Amino acid sequence: MKRIVLFLGLSLLVAPLLAAGVVYEGKSGPGSGKHIVLVSGDEEYRSEEALPQLGKILAERHGFKCFLLFANEKAHEIPPPSGKGQTLVRTYVGAINPNISNIPGLEALDSADLMVIFTRFRDLPDDQMRHIVRYLDAGKPIVGIRTATHAFNIPAGKTYSKYSYNANDENYAQGFGRQILGETWISHHGRHGSQSTRGILAKGQESHPILRGISDGDIWGPSDVYGVRLPLPGDSLPLVLGQVLAGMQPTDAPAPPAEDRKTKQPADPNNPMMPIAWTKTYTGAAGNRGRVFCSTIGAANDLTAEGTRRLLINACYWAVGLEDKIPSQSDVALVGDYQPTNFKFNGFIPNVKPEAHQLK
Repeated sequence: MKRIVLFLGLSLLVAPLLAAGVVYEGKSGPGSGKHIVLVSGDEEYRSEEALPQLGKILAERHGFKCFLLFANEKAHEIPPPSGKGQTLVRTYVGAINPNISNIPGLEALDSADLMVIFTRFRDLPDDQMRHIVRYLDAGKPIVGIRTATHAFNIPAGKTYSKYSYNANDENYAQGFGRQILGETWISHHGRHGSQSTRGILAKGQESHPILRGISDGDIWGPSDVYGVRLPLPGDSLPLVLGQVLAGMQPTDAPAPPAEDRKTKQPADPNNPMMPIAWTKTYTGAAGNRGRVFCSTIGAANDLTAEGTRRLLINACYWAVGLEDKIPSQSDVALVGDYQPTNFKFNGFIPNVKPEAHQLK
């Protein structure tokens, strides 16, 4: 039976999936043969802009095949033209809307080698969430960015509520963030919108493959440092510490001590410095051990810094076991015009459809 699709020249078997997002076929490079699914969906830090650029770099510069998925308006049914032997195709033609809990195309995770997730407080439908859970059960690698520490907000009583950032499950406290990535939502440690973040390499980890080609200060972003509880759980290994800066420029001095909001006593935000990037592992239901990298820096405008991009690209190599292939200075040149929108709630560009992020 014939099927009607909106993307000509693409495989009929994957057309409904591609209509939900964007695919970047990898060029030559160490990542050739590896399939990465990048899942966006946050209201504030423009993951719908950051992940397409990250995916383009991974595909164009390093050979990874990348699927980009977006929080999207509800599906529309496109009726077939009149004629026998043709069936209705459900496709997704709505605009990207990072404020809603609908991320079509997550079935791509069923064959993925790596999930890169940058979502915030999602309450996904069960038929979407089950693909993420199946991926976790398999113990496959994960790269979590910024708000992924609080990726899900699923009410108690729902099928997958234990993955919520505030879950009370005694065997899965604080859900996906704490159990898989190593931390859930805690606090803004730096002052949001007025104190930016400089990356300082953790002592003793300078030779870690994820930090190859990165020096103190190369990692920077206007997003603030998140608070975490120290020490991080399990085998978590901090790689980069976040130096809170006095202002919003990479050359600004470290922030001076200020009155603690709770104790009302002077406190130095950089003593101790919070980890902003770390590795760990987790065990899936099938018993497999999966690699995890978490970075609380990575908003769309954080990616204007070459060092921040290199951190995330190197982390993808490491997560899929290609750390020996990480170049001494990985190519993280921007692909195409990249003018990221500043982070803020309801600051997304309206009426942008997934296909607008196709490579030109």
